Amino acid sequence: MTTLFTKEGVEIPSTAVQVLECNVISAHEPGEGHEAWNFGKDPRFAHLIIGAVDASPIYKPERYSNMFKDAGVPVKRKLTLFRVTPNAMLQPGTPLYAGHFRPGMWVDVMGRTSGKGFQGVMKRWGFKGMPASHGVTKTHRRPGAIGQGGTPSKVWKGKKMPGNMGNRLRWMTGLKVWRVNTRHNVLYLQGQTPGHMGSLLKIKDSILWHKRLTEVPPFPTYYPDEGEELDEDLYADDLHRLTDPSIVYDVDEE
Repeated sequence: MTTLFTKEGVEIPSTAVQVLECNVISAHEPGEGHEAWNFGKDPRFAHLIIGAVDASPIYKPERYSNMFKDAGVPVKRKLTLFRVTPNAMLQPGTPLYAGHFRPGMWVDVMGRTSGKGFQGVMKRWGFKGMPASHGVTKTHRRPGAIGQGGTPSKVWKGKKMPGNMGNRLRWMTGLKVWRVNTRHNVLYLQGQTPGHMGSLLKIKDSILWHKRLTEVPPFPTYYPDEGEELDEDLYADDLHRLTDPSIVYDVDEE
């Protein structure tokens, strides 16, 4: 994580996310399904399969590696599915850049949380625990009673108990894009994202109704070859640029 500042001096904790080697692998029209993906039932939307991070075909099955031949791109480490409107279809092999997003947009991010292993109720659920003294013996971090004896003579489903913690898919909704670095394809998102450093994330437009797009972004995506030249760093309107002075004094000439 890193820190950004607004023009009023408010600190903004943010996460730097790099858009690394992303390409369109295949495109499917509305109603068109796929043998290995469960989609195509809704006739209103088309679907794009996106691959990220180049991988060696030596460690991948032959059937998996053959998926990338038609798109003309290297074998990818991760594949994911995006639902789009029919007018936002992209040709297989199209690269995706950080310029697809613009500062001021709100996005939703999905990732796999950091695995903590098998943990007790105090770390996993935030239980207070038993007293430290006054007759408590070897039960300081235990959960205590977990149900009734006679009625209903069972433990209810969903009871908070010790178990595996983390390593779950988690959505973070409504994260603002504060800064975009087009040279290194880096997005600066507000707050934290799921997972550890170096993990893979899925980013899409926010589903929250009050954080929808206010300006039209590059549609269907950003093409650097079409003549649109972008600055190396794109900032939100209310974000302080590191190259600008933080304090300006007016000197009266005598």
